[in-house]
Amino acid sequence: MIEIEGLTKRFGPTTAVAHLSLHVAKGEVLGFLGPNGAGKSTAMRMITGFLAPDAGRVTICGHDIETETNAAQAKIGYLPEGAPAYGDMTPRQFLTFVAQVRGFRGAEAKARVAAVVEKTELGPVLEQPIETLSKGFKRRVGLAQAILHDPPVLIMDEPTDGLDPNQKHAVRGLLRAMAAEKAIIISTHLLEEVDAICTRAVIIDRGTLVADGTPAELLARSRYHNAVTLVLSANEAEAAVARLKTLPGVAQIDRKPLGDSVRLTAFPKGGALLIEAVSALASRENWRVQELYAEPGRLDEVFRAVTTSDAARAKAARP
Repeated sequence: MIEIEGLTKRFGPTTAVAHLSLHVAKGEVLGFLGPNGAGKSTAMRMITGFLAPDAGRVTICGHDIETETNAAQAKIGYLPEGAPAYGDMTPRQFLTFVAQVRGFRGAEAKARVAAVVEKTELGPVLEQPIETLSKGFKRRVGLAQAILHDPPVLIMDEPTDGLDPNQKHAVRGLLRAMAAEKAIIISTHLLEEVDAICTRAVIIDRGTLVADGTPAELLARSRYHNAVTLVLSANEAEAAVARLKTLPGVAQIDRKPLGDSVRLTAFPKGGALLIEAVSALASRENWRVQELYAEPGRLDEVFRAVTTSDAARAKAARP
């Protein structure tokens, strides 16, 4: 439903997006990750036809975004960064205006507005000027306009930005409910969002794709994938480290003091499963275990490993 081939954009000597290629199918929720300044918003503006690429092409449901712009954009629901709206309008007025722009009239326009107001829980502020709303409600107005025409493709830049935990939960639930019938791209810097709603995630750095996979596949790239952490009393820790090192699947052990206790993390060789062997050893040795758990992996560690830090980026930019 979304086909991106060789997308490239330069601003003077700076390449914001470099040869980006992605295909997103119906039923996929793609998390679009990267550091600030990595090119995420620039890429999304090109995908939606609001910025012309220097090279490459985008098709939305078979329509080329540059040569069939109206047909392609009719298939897209777009929530841009900042969710701009007319501040002097109320949410009802703004959504009615959007419905009319999308070609709905009369009873159908009212029904469309009512449906998205209910889905985004805008009822309490429906008659207030948008400029007086909180950041969270403004974001929900932006989300409502994006889904009003029930598009098959959703492109969303930070959809839960400014929302409190309850609001984030509601929006994520809404996106999950719609996902089966749509292709969705969500730009986010919240790694928790990937686990919460994404079926696949890509990471870009300095405009280049550096990782692409399901959340499980990305977690498997983490040093912590299948690592086992246990918390013991400090007087047991030294002996425990020595015994853990005898397990054939253990590559390394890290330790961290926690007051009168110590947290030990055993890292596996080649992603081997350690939890059963470590649990059995703890039982045989009668360790007074306070915590014991296997790690699925840490997405933040994978993110740091494949992207450039702010300091390195600034150093590279110096003449």
